Amino acid sequence: MPATARQFEIIGAPFDGAATLGYPGSRYAPDRIRQQLGWITQRVEAGSVFSLETGELHDAPLIIDGGDADIVAHDVLTTLERTSARIARSVRSGNVPILLGGDDCFLYAGTKGLHDATDGTVGVIHFDAHLDVMDRNEQQGTHSQSSGMRRSLELDRARTEHSIQVGLRHFNFPSSRAYLESAGLARITAAEFDRSGTAAVVERILERTAGADHVHLSFDIDAIDPAHAPGAGALEPGGITSRQAIDTIMALAPHCDSFAVTEVNPMTDHQDMTATLAAYLCYYFAVFGQRHSDD
Repeated sequence: MPATARQFEIIGAPFDGAATLGYPGSRYAPDRIRQQLGWITQRVEAGSVFSLETGELHDAPLIIDGGDADIVAHDVLTTLERTSARIARSVRSGNVPILLGGDDCFLYAGTKGLHDATDGTVGVIHFDAHLDVMDRNEQQGTHSQSSGMRRSLELDRARTEHSIQVGLRHFNFPSSRAYLESAGLARITAAEFDRSGTAAVVERILERTAGADHVHLSFDIDAIDPAHAPGAGALEPGGITSRQAIDTIMALAPHCDSFAVTEVNPMTDHQDMTATLAAYLCYYFAVFGQRHSDD
């Protein structure tokens, strides 16, 4: 008897109070992404949607909108705690949460929510141009858009050996290199992605995360080249393409238990290009993640 399809829950996080670097404005992203999801989902007929990639009819995914997390505009720590609790409630209800940021401090909230709602180990797939392994500094404190991966991997059952970062490029602090080397955190740069190709990258990611009981997939939109995603918190040339991102999400979705898209910035976007791409990433995650890989 076929397994019941997974149900997905959209949860907004309209907060950019931890965006201490780059451009603020991602607080407006959840509403814009939701609008673009409406454009995509109107193509459903009789419970099915036609995928031009596969040439097949697919069941339309079960997606509910759970509204926004109860954020506090002036308080990063309270916002993270409430958002992670909201994610955990979604997981305990049997849903697969799709978190719409907001800035990339929500990498931590997404990981913590899955961690707190489940038993066993948690791996993290982190798409980003940046490392986000800052411990603390005077301007950003300990919980910001620059620290989400480090804080995530400090959770009791989070496993660095089953986590990986993808899309990294350009320059960072020498102290970040020291952390990566001591922690053993795997990474695939944008240049490596381009040289290896999507299929090889997906294989490497799945090999890395295979030992985790649960996997959180967090996608900072600046992993994608600004030519494809101009509305981001930071513009870093040389990123992966929108095609590479879509194909990778399609392949990873069945193996992941929660998803987040962060750093979409409507204030710097061009005709909703980036919000639309983010909405498609969410929808591809739901369509191709309806059955867990263990089903």
